[in-house]
Amino acid sequence: MQKTNKIDLFTPLDLGYTQIKNRILMGSMHTGLEEAANGFKKLARFYEERAKNEVGLIITGGIAPNFQGRLHPFGHQLSFPWQVKKHQLMTKVVHRHGAKICLQILHAGRYGYHPFIVSASKSKAPISPFKARAITKLEIKKTIYDFTNTAKLAKKAGYDGIEIMGSEGYFINQFLAPRTNKRKDKYGGSFENRIRLPLEIISNIRKKLGRNFIIIFRLSMLDLVEEGMSFDEVVRFAKKLEESKVDIINTGIGWHEARIPTIAMMVPRNAFTWISERIKKEINIPVVTTNRINSGEDAKNIIRSQIADMVSMARPFLADPGIALKIKEGRYEDINTCIACNQACLDQIFKNKVASCLVNPKACHETEFVNSTAFKSENMAVIGAGPAGLSFAIEAAKKGHNITIFEKNAYIGGQFALAKKIPGKEEFNETIRYFQGQIKKLNIKLILNKKVEIANLKDSDFDRFIFSTGIVPRMPEIKGIDHAKVVSYQDLLNKELILGKKVAIIGAGGIGFDVCEYLSHNPGQVLPALNREKFFNIWGIDKEYKRRGALKKASPEKAMREIYLLQRKSTKPGLHLGKTTGWIHRYGLKQKQIKVITGVEYRNIDDRGLHIISNGKKKILDVDHIVICAGQKSDRRLFKQAQTLIKKPCHIIGGAEKALEIDAKRAIDQGVRLANQL
Repeated sequence: MQKTNKIDLFTPLDLGYTQIKNRILMGSMHTGLEEAANGFKKLARFYEERAKNEVGLIITGGIAPNFQGRLHPFGHQLSFPWQVKKHQLMTKVVHRHGAKICLQILHAGRYGYHPFIVSASKSKAPISPFKARAITKLEIKKTIYDFTNTAKLAKKAGYDGIEIMGSEGYFINQFLAPRTNKRKDKYGGSFENRIRLPLEIISNIRKKLGRNFIIIFRLSMLDLVEEGMSFDEVVRFAKKLEESKVDIINTGIGWHEARIPTIAMMVPRNAFTWISERIKKEINIPVVTTNRINSGEDAKNIIRSQIADMVSMARPFLADPGIALKIKEGRYEDINTCIACNQACLDQIFKNKVASCLVNPKACHETEFVNSTAFKSENMAVIGAGPAGLSFAIEAAKKGHNITIFEKNAYIGGQFALAKKIPGKEEFNETIRYFQGQIKKLNIKLILNKKVEIANLKDSDFDRFIFSTGIVPRMPEIKGIDHAKVVSYQDLLNKELILGKKVAIIGAGGIGFDVCEYLSHNPGQVLPALNREKFFNIWGIDKEYKRRGALKKASPEKAMREIYLLQRKSTKPGLHLGKTTGWIHRYGLKQKQIKVITGVEYRNIDDRGLHIISNGKKKILDVDHIVICAGQKSDRRLFKQAQTLIKKPCHIIGGAEKALEIDAKRAIDQGVRLANQL
């Protein structure tokens, strides 16, 4: 009789000489705290919040083994004994809660943002302004020593092991791929030569530190760039890693310079588990799968189905430090899900700022918040159930205040409720789902379809009023703006209007881009973000892995209608889009053949269409509809009245306070911080 496989997400992972208590790995994330003042004390608190909530293994943000390998001139490296004490702050608190922690050793190679960078060969990465010189053989020998030295110091600091970053296009990956390795010596040319450096690093670490020290190798299973590794090379290298006594192989997906999104919101969930599963079948050591896994049910199914031996979730631990415990207890409705927006995490890091999370502003800022009940419970009215009002209400209710929310619409979410209708932004549903669950759990009174007037508030029993009344769309002063062809983006999305085959969009900010995406799809069409195969075809990912880098010819979909995206300014459209996702949106417009016109002067609107001047020439865009996405204004009417007529404390947050750009990150942060200040 065949035995039933009983391994699940919370079955310990036995490495022989040690055990990891479950199959949940908190993936490496650089937070910016590594270089901040008192950053390691803050990191210790950050990691402790996750460790005490049942995570099995934590991987730190990437730490350089030497100066050349730093990501930027002031990036952190672990090379000297005096640095050990800072790292012990983190290992001690993690071990206190029964979790394990490994230091990721990351050499940036040509991805470094400083003039001293080196790579396998002389080359320049498109994401760095500096050109890397070819590292010498003597420097390679020194670099092997530096990796080993960092591993020794990591062990001294109390780390359970290390993860060697061999993917995402960093230094070691640059040796592995023909794209960047043009060397003629024993470290270049043949496959055996290209894998020599990482194998020598691993061999030296094992020799110096012994067998009872976890070594994880992050292997680039899909380079997603021209002249990347082939599938056969990935498999052969994985087997060599196993022979070298690597304990765990972690999945790496895509180089940072690849023109394919791999972790953004429009990437389907679990999009790359298939390659981890294929590699797992080739080797006998544990394999970790990763990228866009944000669901507890999915994580459990991955282990139950033997797709991988561990599941890596990185940003989901920013969104909810308690996600592992909540999965264990089956409290899926309480999980504040990562929506993969990148706005407060990766975008912040690429601006050299401390990371956080759009849906959880406390992430990486734990020391700024005191988890305590309010000194005095108050009855508070929150006017407006957008991201700012909801985040305030939930945080304030957790502190013991009695909260009533008034919302003029029949639904909650504000701009999130509109955003979730945009193809590729379906994850916003998760945040609204979380808000709804918390409202019920915390006994917050929610009154929908209630347009509040000052008379409703003036004589009420509330002790305090929070105005999160959001924004109203700005209507530009164009002759004929009240023509039947004209619709606002709010009406378009709220009422799900059906527009004609030719549409002009006035305004090329984030909302304009979203409306472009919305209008380019047929209603009822299968969306790439919800279908892996369609996503792979559109972006050119070859699941059959016939070519190096797993690339194939992309098959982009054309827009279902003719769309013009117009902007007054002559600057690049979408200038304020996310730093790490803006290129995806711009490329998406190009794929769909959207006609982008900048430097536009709007003349008038009539039955013939939209009259403009572009490049000094008058034009008439013969369109069926014109969608206005020309910015927004703060809705402060009620707050201003309250300041005059109500003698109780009044506060204004979110778009109602400032509406230069719709900024959910700022709105939620304001709501949470205000609740903690009262």
